[in-house]
Amino acid sequence: MLSVAPWILAPRRDSLSSMRLYVPLRKSRAKQFLIPVTVRAAPFALCAALAGLVGIACAQEQAPKPPPFTLAGDRFKPLTWDEMTPAQKTMIQHLLSGARRGVGGPFNILLRSPEMGDLAQQFGASVRFPSSLTPRLNEFAIILTARFWTAQYEWTAHRRAAAQAGLSEDIIQAVAAGKRPAKMAPDEEAVYNFCTEVLKTHQVSDATFQAAVKALGEKGVVDVMGAMGWYQFVSMLLNVDRYPLGEGVQPELKPLP
Repeated sequence: MLSVAPWILAPRRDSLSSMRLYVPLRKSRAKQFLIPVTVRAAPFALCAALAGLVGIACAQEQAPKPPPFTLAGDRFKPLTWDEMTPAQKTMIQHLLSGARRGVGGPFNILLRSPEMGDLAQQFGASVRFPSSLTPRLNEFAIILTARFWTAQYEWTAHRRAAAQAGLSEDIIQAVAAGKRPAKMAPDEEAVYNFCTEVLKTHQVSDATFQAAVKALGEKGVVDVMGAMGWYQFVSMLLNVDRYPLGEGVQPELKPLP
C-alpha cells in the first residue's frame, strides 16, 4: 500500500509564483519514490494549498491509537486493529462509543462487510435499547428467538438479561426446554403467543394479532417484530461462525425434537 510522507518543497528558478513539490510516495520502509509536481498559483493561494496538504500529511502520520477491545470468533478469525480497513475501524469506533460499549457477539463477523455491518449494528441498538417494550418483554422476545434457532451464545447472554429484567426463571426454563410456560402475565402471554406463532407458521391469526396490539400497542407489535428480525439475523451469523461461548461455558440449549 502506498503512503504519503511529508512533502519536500523547492522554488523554481523561472517564477516566484511557481514551486516544485516533491511528494515522497512510500511503498515500504525500504522503498520511497519522489514524484515532482509543479505548482503554479498566486503566493497567498499557494500558501493556503500547502497548509491544507501539510494538515493531511499530519493526519495520516498521526493515526488514532486502537481503542481497547477483544474480538472472538471461530470460522471468522478475530481481527486485530492493525488488520482492519478504515471502514472496519469506523465500525469498531461506533460500537465502542454507542450504547453497547463493546464488540462481543456477531460484530467480528459483520466486520467482513463493514458498511452493512455498521448500519446493522445501529439497527440492532435501536431494537434493543430505546424500544417501546419493557426490558422484560423485549428480552422475552429475544430468548424465544434464540431458542427457535438454538443460538447458544445469544441464549446465554440474553437469558441472563431476561432474568435481570424480571422475567421469571420458570418461564426461562420452560422456553429453554421448548415448552409453553405454565404461568405468564397477560403481556407475557401476548408476546409468547405472537412470537411463537410467527416463528412456527410465519403468520399470525387475527386473535393473536389483536391480543398483541391490546397488550403492547401497534408500536409495541412492530418493536417485537424488529427484535425478532434482528436476533434471527444475529442467530444466523453466530451459528454459521460457530461462535465460541467462552472458556468454561457449556451450551445450555438441547436440540428440539
